[in-house]
Amino acid sequence: MSVKGYPDELRYSIDRVNNSRRARLGTEFPRLTPQEKTNLLAAFHPDYRVESKRELRVGPNRGERVPRELADLLEGKSWIDPERFHPDRVDYETDVLVIGGGGAGCTASLLACEQGARVVLATKLRLGDSNTIMAEGGIAAATEREDSPMLHYLDTVGGGRYENVPELVEALVLDAPLVVEWLEDLGVVFDRRPDGSILTHAPGGHCRRRSHSCKDLTGLEIMRVLRDEVRNKNIEVMEFCAVVELLLDENGNCSGAVLYNFDNQEYLVVRAGAVILTTGGMGRLHINGFPTSNHYGATADGLVVSYRAGAPLLYVDAVQYHPTGVVWPDQMLGYLITEALRAHGAHLVNARGERFINELETRDAVASAIIRECREGRGVRTPTGTEGVWLDTPMIDITGGQGKMMHQFTGICKRFARYDIDVSVDPILVYPTQHYQNGGVKHDARGRTAVPGLFVAGEVGGGVHGRNRLGANSLVDIFVFGRRAGAAAAVYAREVRPGRLTLDHVRRFHRELREAGIDRPVTSPLLIPDYLDAGHKARQYDGGGAIG
Repeated sequence: MSVKGYPDELRYSIDRVNNSRRARLGTEFPRLTPQEKTNLLAAFHPDYRVESKRELRVGPNRGERVPRELADLLEGKSWIDPERFHPDRVDYETDVLVIGGGGAGCTASLLACEQGARVVLATKLRLGDSNTIMAEGGIAAATEREDSPMLHYLDTVGGGRYENVPELVEALVLDAPLVVEWLEDLGVVFDRRPDGSILTHAPGGHCRRRSHSCKDLTGLEIMRVLRDEVRNKNIEVMEFCAVVELLLDENGNCSGAVLYNFDNQEYLVVRAGAVILTTGGMGRLHINGFPTSNHYGATADGLVVSYRAGAPLLYVDAVQYHPTGVVWPDQMLGYLITEALRAHGAHLVNARGERFINELETRDAVASAIIRECREGRGVRTPTGTEGVWLDTPMIDITGGQGKMMHQFTGICKRFARYDIDVSVDPILVYPTQHYQNGGVKHDARGRTAVPGLFVAGEVGGGVHGRNRLGANSLVDIFVFGRRAGAAAAVYAREVRPGRLTLDHVRRFHRELREAGIDRPVTSPLLIPDYLDAGHKARQYDGGGAIG
């Protein structure tokens, strides 16, 4: 049944929020001390739940603890039977194979193409279907006069709990201003001030205004431009083709991949001089049972195939829960509400109308504080049993002028209007939603992994964000490392001579599963979330074709 507006059961709490605004005007909630933040995370952040993780029994990260949902896939068997599938039957051949069609994949394809490489881009869904296209907030870059890459570096490392890989953070912050300029030159229309300069704001954890946005549709605007660029460069795009296995040659170099075509249910072999994984994260695994803001393709495919090929992972036990995912209406459960609303003046308040956290603390701290309010009885319960706190969006018009909410956050306003909710008048009910994979495949500043010929870019890679990502650092990450990996892979492909394609690494991995006593492993990668039509999932190859 479609639900319109806020039900009467929530109106009492909304009235308390309305009545508390006058007292909250002009006040600033104090920042957490380092010890207060440490205690808050330890008590309430889902990453600290010991029972939610288990040790890996096989592979490069054997002995490390990771979320149970991911561990099952990393210890899974391949869709491909290496004794019956013959990778020497090549269907496509190219210099660089890019796997993933979001911002990182398109960027890597364009830069490899600029270097003179033949490029094939394969994507599980349609070109552009990705977390990138859903990104609202903006791109972090030190372009303002009072800012600097050094300050951006310090904020990023502090937000990552001081466990970031230094060389990756250095690459991120130094390339970030160049990325904004590159996107502008391609045709991305950023928000502007009256004098024509780019409008910026300060997301949580940033000490300066450095997020560059396109209203609340930043990712959509960028992907509009990047998709056109990919098509105009005549890069071959293979849609609805998911990666099920990487291919290594007899020397251990990554030299292609096996793809599964959802349209005709056939397996395809692509030989390549280099492979770039840009497959995104694992939101659709719903770690710890959380709702997610991620698109349907975010099922950790890149982690699984690279792990079987021998690439170590870094920090995949660290998951980001964005503080403000939608709780009501139910149809929007988990939908992301950008941090930019808090940067523009929206308050977080509990059922009593009380602020309980500085809204621009780092995401892990804000999410933990929201969980605390709900767990200790100060949350707002909906008629369907979900719980959250209020994001007081009317404060944006009150402090910034009438109409600012609609002008700056048009997309959010229109989405809620479908359910008869005017977010310039009423607050939004929110709770943390699984949003980002902080860790991923270990790589260097050029996107190179431990497997020669295998590169990564974007959310599938780990290290740049440490154990917690700052807002607006994800979009700049995919472009910085998409550009670097694309250029480096093209150079590598020119110099390498791939040998005979093999699935020996799959044989070794299957043997390792047997030796570890894992006798009924799941088949991975997952490809499509379990709750979608099982008829669209890959079917295992038996040597003669695809079978059920």
